[in-house]
Amino acid sequence: MLETSQVLLDNDLDNLLDIISRKYEVAFEDVIVGKHRLQILQIVDLEKYIDDLIEEPRERIELPFWAKIWPASILLSYYLTSPALDQKMDKIIELGCGIGLAGLFSASRGFNVILSDYNLDALIFSKINILKNNLQDRASVLQIDFTRDRLPQRFDYIIGSEILNQESSYRGLIKFLLYHLKASPSSEVVLAADYRRQAKKFFQFAETEFHIDQKNIGYKGQDGQPGDQEKFLCAIYRMRARKT
Repeated sequence: MLETSQVLLDNDLDNLLDIISRKYEVAFEDVIVGKHRLQILQIVDLEKYIDDLIEEPRERIELPFWAKIWPASILLSYYLTSPALDQKMDKIIELGCGIGLAGLFSASRGFNVILSDYNLDALIFSKINILKNNLQDRASVLQIDFTRDRLPQRFDYIIGSEILNQESSYRGLIKFLLYHLKASPSSEVVLAADYRRQAKKFFQFAETEFHIDQKNIGYKGQDGQPGDQEKFLCAIYRMRARKT
């Protein structure tokens, strides 16, 4: 966690928009989940931006997959704005938040949320989204590496979408979850992922420490025209510690 990064993130909305607009072409778009509507900053043409990056000659390319709104993030947001979550348990941290969609919708429902990521640009997008939607009283951003860092607090819910893509992170992630989940029978880890990403090794590691409930949910996304719809199948994993 870098002090210089935190100073940057403490800028106001206009300054942050100016900083991020120097690197990306961006615009706000309405995203609706149930009864909740938020304005979310996005890269205007993410596919073109990625194509341009690939064409540029460079030794290392860091693709901004954190900027995409994944179907799993939408489904996780639906879950977090549903009556399934106990409002009395109000502390949430989102891991690998990207633009912060699920955490932002949690905050809009009234939870106190930390949006965390290691990528600084992702956190700038998340902070902009917090300020744009007037959620600064309930949401904040924090730069962490969940495979190594530890925080001085525990949470009622630890959430994340599409954070099981790197097998090398599994053991560190499980240690983070165990360390930061509140010692309560009601506290949960809630993860969402494309059903095709089974992450079997992660759950083999995790099942020794957690009771795991998996629910598969279909999602129909819309891209442009009413008849141009794509279907997705995502999994929601609810994990409760075996020992509390």
